[in-house]
Amino acid sequence: MLPATKALPKEMMPIVDKPAIQYIVEELVDSGIEDILIITGRGKRAIEDHFDRNVEIHNALREREDRQMLETLERIEELADIHYVRQKEMLGTGHAIAKAKKHIGDEPFAVLYGDDLVVSEEPCIGQMMEQYEKYSASILGVTEIPQELVGSYGIVNAKEINDVFLVEGIVEKPQPSEAPSNLAMIGRYIFEPEIFEFLEKVKPSPGGEYLLTDAIQMMAQSRAVYACAIKGEWHTVGDLLSYLKTTVSFAKDHPAIGKAFREYLDANGHSVNKT
Repeated sequence: MLPATKALPKEMMPIVDKPAIQYIVEELVDSGIEDILIITGRGKRAIEDHFDRNVEIHNALREREDRQMLETLERIEELADIHYVRQKEMLGTGHAIAKAKKHIGDEPFAVLYGDDLVVSEEPCIGQMMEQYEKYSASILGVTEIPQELVGSYGIVNAKEINDVFLVEGIVEKPQPSEAPSNLAMIGRYIFEPEIFEFLEKVKPSPGGEYLLTDAIQMMAQSRAVYACAIKGEWHTVGDLLSYLKTTVSFAKDHPAIGKAFREYLDANGHSVNKT
């Protein structure tokens, strides 16, 4: 995503008129979660500024009598109680989540990756919370993908049980012919606090990172871990092509400009079907 992300965190890249991380926070709030911890790093101060109050902008909007935009900004600032912990070294997803241990305590908690967005009638993490209430065990969010794409994602090896899947293992980016399923993990998790015990046992990868998937693998060998197939559309913004596809898809459904944007695409010979 460079050079765009040289000074702007990837999570702050705009998807039409909102940064990616705002969609994540809104999903949490819409699911009833109001205590949010964001693990940040060097150069990500813009995330904190986005959810903070900007007095100068508020005063300017009042002078212009732009009540609609003022209400929009106030909603952003009042979405939830947002806390921040800095990951001083980029040592992987497992290391980042381990930084939350003191904040979490003994409660179950949700983890959402900042570059995975899900569009659904019922919030994705809300769907998973319903399954957690049934099974009282850690839940991984997954979705079915075409078999030819499994080599790009973490794929779960799982056995279907009623309305969920019992996870037996995870295979990172397998060859399509060797993949145990076509269920890809989508950056959504609900964990029992015991995940921290397994994170402490994770050894660094050859690249020096402590990976969340390694902790999940260990946990699945000793207790039940389930996967929930979410109802909705999964979008990623972690690379340039995915980011552009997601932006176009969101723009086509935008309440203010969606109709005009679809007409523009149609007039210029572009498909208006979802991508």
